[in-house]
Amino acid sequence: MAFQSVGQFLRLAVLGAILGVNAPVEAAESIRVLMASDVHRIEVRADNVVWVTDGQSHSHSFKHALHIELRGAALLLNGTKVAGEQITLRAGDHDLKLWLPRAPGGAHGAALQPADERGALHVSGLVHLVRRGKGLLVINQVDLEEYVKGVVPAEVNSTWHAEMLKVQAVAARTYALYQHMLSASRDYDVAASIQDQVYRGRQGVDARVQEAVESTRGLVVTHDGAPIYAAFSSTAAGITEDAMVVWSKDLPYLKGVECPFDVESPYYQWKASFRVATLERNLRQQGFPVGTIATMTPVGFSRAGRVSKLRILHSKGELILRGEDLRKAIGYTVVPSTQFTIESIGQDIVLAGYGAGHAVGLCQWGAKELAELGYSFSSILRYYYPGTELQNVALTKMPPAPVSY
Repeated sequence: MAFQSVGQFLRLAVLGAILGVNAPVEAAESIRVLMASDVHRIEVRADNVVWVTDGQSHSHSFKHALHIELRGAALLLNGTKVAGEQITLRAGDHDLKLWLPRAPGGAHGAALQPADERGALHVSGLVHLVRRGKGLLVINQVDLEEYVKGVVPAEVNSTWHAEMLKVQAVAARTYALYQHMLSASRDYDVAASIQDQVYRGRQGVDARVQEAVESTRGLVVTHDGAPIYAAFSSTAAGITEDAMVVWSKDLPYLKGVECPFDVESPYYQWKASFRVATLERNLRQQGFPVGTIATMTPVGFSRAGRVSKLRILHSKGELILRGEDLRKAIGYTVVPSTQFTIESIGQDIVLAGYGAGHAVGLCQWGAKELAELGYSFSSILRYYYPGTELQNVALTKMPPAPVSY
């Protein structure tokens, strides 16, 4: 039986519980994952046939390989124009193999990955190509559990403790379901990047990952009966952060907890340097009217000791910048966290810091250590998401829309 929405499934589950009927124990949901945007060319292959449905519901079939190109207003399949602004690809019981442009964001004219098995992205389910602006969105519509299997090895090492893999599976499932429930008006539920959670299709899915996902199938973290915003990051290196500090969202289950468990993380302590000119240019590109920077000084700190605000004096005046906005301007991998001090400012700015990521919610390296100490996945999740409980997805309700302050 196919359910048309989360709401329909939940109504049936509740009705079944009231009437004593054996309702399904988990939602047969699929997740829409944005794999790339602004794409103009894509290669698709399958072991058998690639089936295509165009914007007028006409079906096309292609033996093994398909080249798709957006040329002006025309969408071409192996050189032949098809109707509509969207097409859907499928390969039956087989995976679709995608070669996306190498350039970030799928820039026009970018070179494609080599047309062989190396570099191909293997995905199950459907692939939707949706025209938006001058390019295409590439969206993988995939079963929720298959999506979780693709997230776990992309976010953590599959050789880590089995309980930690279960932690990551439940957190990833919860995050995806939360976004799915609140994304009805969007083209997709989650992006396949650090914007949401990293997802690489079948890549890295081994027996340990399969076991972690299957043994927790359907379990999500809930607060007041609804899936939570299950934020996680690599290394807290101290107290985890309140969501209010980082995102101005007051979520009762995303409050800081002590995390002395991640000292073995390679990101526990770091140094970073970047050009002042690079910071100036990137801030201007993001809409900040900044001139030539003279000084940069932390002026606000969170309860956990992270930099919440920076005062930048420049030739046009003063700019108060959020710590997370500095990371965004320079790059999240260059400035791993906002737990830093400024060592020097010249042509370069040199930072010394601790931790990696926003530090809200689950600390992945901390959870790894707790798992190795013998704690269960459920107790680890309850620790990092205080006031929550585990429930089957079938019994959850719609989460409240997030409120920003």
